[in-house]
Amino acid sequence: MGKRSTAAMTVALVAVSLVTGAPSPSAQAEAPGTGGPPPAGSLRTLGVDLDRVTIPELQRRMADGSLTSSALTTAYLQRIEAVNPRIHAVLRTDPTALRQAAASDARHRRGETRGPLDGIPVLLKDNVNTRDMPTTAGSLALAGRPPGADAALVTRLRDAGAVILGKTNPSEWANFRAAKPTSGWSAVGGQTNNPYVLDRNPCGSSSGSAAALAASLSQVAIGTETDGSIVCPAGMNGVVGHKPSLGLVSQAGVVPISAEQDTAGPMARNVTDAALTLAVLSGGRATGSGGSVGPTDRPANADGLRGRRIGLWRLPSLGPRVDAVMTGTAEKLRAAGAEVVEVTPPHQERLAALEFPALLSEFHRDIDAYLATREGPRDLAALIGFNRAHPAERTCFAGQELFEQALAAPPTTSPEYRAMRAELKDLSRRSIDETMAAHRLDAIASPANPPAWTTDCARGDNDVIPSSTPAAVAGYPSLSVPAGFVGELPVGLLLIGGDHQDARLLTLGAAVEHRLDAWRAPRYLPSVGPDM
Repeated sequence: MGKRSTAAMTVALVAVSLVTGAPSPSAQAEAPGTGGPPPAGSLRTLGVDLDRVTIPELQRRMADGSLTSSALTTAYLQRIEAVNPRIHAVLRTDPTALRQAAASDARHRRGETRGPLDGIPVLLKDNVNTRDMPTTAGSLALAGRPPGADAALVTRLRDAGAVILGKTNPSEWANFRAAKPTSGWSAVGGQTNNPYVLDRNPCGSSSGSAAALAASLSQVAIGTETDGSIVCPAGMNGVVGHKPSLGLVSQAGVVPISAEQDTAGPMARNVTDAALTLAVLSGGRATGSGGSVGPTDRPANADGLRGRRIGLWRLPSLGPRVDAVMTGTAEKLRAAGAEVVEVTPPHQERLAALEFPALLSEFHRDIDAYLATREGPRDLAALIGFNRAHPAERTCFAGQELFEQALAAPPTTSPEYRAMRAELKDLSRRSIDETMAAHRLDAIASPANPPAWTTDCARGDNDVIPSSTPAAVAGYPSLSVPAGFVGELPVGLLLIGGDHQDARLLTLGAAVEHRLDAWRAPRYLPSVGPDM
């Protein structure tokens, strides 16, 4: 997509923001465990509700001189200082953030802005390389000298004028170390808490990015996903998360699991901000297979769902209360003119059986290549030895069974592996393509997550969530938007689109978000009792 198409996409997304606005419930987040407003610092003088404001609204304020990036960045830094000690979402802030913001202010004054992200604070998951800050993947093994260069996506963000605000706590090694890990925990950052209920889990592995957005510690954040690591945390923390089509966002300089499934993607409090961020991350390549720019086709307005066909994949295994949220979601979408039909994509058991063995082989190949670029352990075998020698790596869970299994897995050159990956690619794409064709669907919709479980290092996660797997394995786009609540705990709606139909999926997602209007601010409750 050329510069003209990128500009058209941006204009359309601004129009979406103007038509739909941000989610309407009151966004005055309550202070952690107190029931009062959090220490706001300069927030009151900004005249901006950070919980609900969109990037287009911020850019209008910067354009007319009533807001500066420096003031916005200062507000987020103060909010991190006030709120982060209770949720442990942000590992570190960038000491150059205010200098970056001042440079953006100068560009705004000269009328030389670089686009919609110029001056907008962005947090990065700490498996994304930054030349001026440590990049650890949550592990003490990488906690030394920063990488020699930025990840390609960070270069795109800097070139777009975004303010790199800091790094967020990931689930260590993106939850690909132990057989029973605890999402949101890393040896570097400790345990990230869910802002809605502090003893509940944020899901993973983009745990800190999602929790930080729920607590309004940044305007947008970057997550990464192999299978579920953007969309599950987004759903569980009541925010928006987009897993792009495979290859749309460069993975150069991102700590890997599998080149066949890994992608970075945008996370935000609204679909408009996620789409604008994707346009930067992808270099403006977020088009449909026919080259059209999806969000210009049908802006999200009162009629944005009329005539759309959505296949509801219920997943009753997530429990009756999640299923009730899905029933209510279907009713709201039908009331807006959408046709909702129930579907069950095929081949799920076979995908579940094949995915993990294939990932083991790919992880061994890809992590060895990455570690060779960093100081510290130079390959997977040395990393296993590091963990055995450092007790701090075992304070929440001791296991590294996945590392050990990956070390023994068949190489990616073996016929056994190649047959597995070929079958995975075929079945995952057929599971989506055949379902969408048979029912003439615009998207498949399913629950993104169960209610957040209590965090328990001894037990580990309770996160068998099959909805993310077809799109993750196929390399197709998926998008989580807030759908509702089970008690105090958010549930997301996962939308799955066709191959490289990211823009159309985001357009549909904006209309769904507007209709469901399901977001509400976290209350930082200490607990709500046992798991539901």
